[in-house]
Amino acid sequence: MILPKLEYKFKSEALLEQAMTHRSFAHEQKMPIEQSNERLEFLGDAVLGICIAEMLVRAFPQETEGALSKRRAALVNQKQLARIAEVLELGASLKLGKGEEKTGGRTKRSILCDAFEAVIGAIYLDQGMVASQEYIEKVFGPLLPQSKHVETSRDYKTRLQEFFQSAYKKSPRYFVVSETGPDHSKTFEVKIEFNGEPLAIGNGSSKRDAEQDAASKAFKILKVDDQATPVLRSRKSHSRAAPKPKEKIK
Repeated sequence: MILPKLEYKFKSEALLEQAMTHRSFAHEQKMPIEQSNERLEFLGDAVLGICIAEMLVRAFPQETEGALSKRRAALVNQKQLARIAEVLELGASLKLGKGEEKTGGRTKRSILCDAFEAVIGAIYLDQGMVASQEYIEKVFGPLLPQSKHVETSRDYKTRLQEFFQSAYKKSPRYFVVSETGPDHSKTFEVKIEFNGEPLAIGNGSSKRDAEQDAASKAFKILKVDDQATPVLRSRKSHSRAAPKPKEKIK
């Protein structure tokens, strides 16, 4: 498999093949689900997070944790990673099941985002952290100066994280409550908690989509808006607890 726009030569072609294998294809071909790109995506997400964090700390030594968190959220979100995957033309090389192919899987933001993270995970296993960091710096380096101004308003998970980081210096946590359906067409249920208190539950065809759904519900339940953060920040000295939801989770 050759991906010229990727500009990285794998020692192990098998890792690249796996990074491009969606779970729908693995299911259709009766392959073990472990041979899909889900495990690589899990690894790549972690590698990407630490590398981007280090890049930001080095590039902006005078900025606060809150400012750096906003930059990281602007760089590492579904919309941004899917855009990078499009530039690298990953969609054309994806191995998809017939169902995903028919429903436009090659252009789905969630699938492209996961594929890019899987590629990062594959690079890490192929040549280690140094190679991964060099590649991530090559891809994201040009984006750093504009990271403060990247539009993320449609990304509820990012907005919710910014809200809690600004008010409490902590982020909410996401937990997978359940997975239902066959491997090639799962439905995920995800719960958001803050300081052990449940905020909302969301559903989606991927963990990422379920997290976004849960975040959007929490966003509305808590009635978060651009004016709410300063008010909560002023309460921080009195209490570190999260604001109580305005309604019960259903």
